[in-house]
Amino acid sequence: MELWYTEEHSPNTRFSIKVKKQLFSEQSPFQRVDVFEAEEFGRFLTLDGLMMVTEKDEFIYHDMIVHVPMATNPDIKNVLVIGAGDGGTVRELTRYETIEKIDMVEIDEMVVDVSRKYLQKTACSLDDKRVTLFFEDGLKFVRDKVECYDLIIVDSTDPVGPGEGLFTKEFYGNCYKALSQNGIMVNQHECPYYEAFAHSMKRAHKRISELFPIVKVYQAHIPTYPSGHWLFGFASKTLDPVKDFKKEQWESLNLTTRYYNTELHTGCFAIPNYVKTLLAEARNE
Repeated sequence: MELWYTEEHSPNTRFSIKVKKQLFSEQSPFQRVDVFEAEEFGRFLTLDGLMMVTEKDEFIYHDMIVHVPMATNPDIKNVLVIGAGDGGTVRELTRYETIEKIDMVEIDEMVVDVSRKYLQKTACSLDDKRVTLFFEDGLKFVRDKVECYDLIIVDSTDPVGPGEGLFTKEFYGNCYKALSQNGIMVNQHECPYYEAFAHSMKRAHKRISELFPIVKVYQAHIPTYPSGHWLFGFASKTLDPVKDFKKEQWESLNLTTRYYNTELHTGCFAIPNYVKTLLAEARNE
């Protein structure tokens, strides 16, 4: 008997992975948490039936959500990560010796516990001495923070269920307030290709653009995410990710990365015309 994991990317499109076995399945207070093992993608985590991370392509997502802002400002010292229960974002951040503090806020403790047990590849740095874990709502956590973080990474799920509050204007406004003068916010910005995802992307882009003076969108190819075409948002009070890119300073760190490089840093901000059109529509709505 064959076992397949299937995810609906649109009402007319489904994506499937052949599964060797299911390793974990349980309902947390917030969502259903599942871990599978597949021949092609290794172990992978889903939340409420939606793909979060696979061992095979996680490096793409985590390279791009971390190294783009860090290469824009390699002097970042205090970081807030919201979501990211699998630990991959924290893993990449801990590679920077100059970072002094990483606060990680994850609403669902089960996601972290399950990742520690089954996804050691991504969860391997959660015990770094600079990392403090908070199991609470990221929307509430950031409300009373004022100019205390140089970087905020919003590594959230899609804007449904536990992740819904992380796509609101209130949340982005509180992130703005929590950032230092040269602060940067990076968020997973959804898929532009399918209509429902594009709607969420446009909504997030509009709200961020109303708050931050510098707002850019960049892209990566992530095979297990809907359409494979995935966007990230970059927002800052003062720094432009292309004009202020610290290429030589970042290269001097001699970090080994599997996806990100300094040529890609500039290139990933060159986005297709259909995405430019969607972003322009969002700003004008």
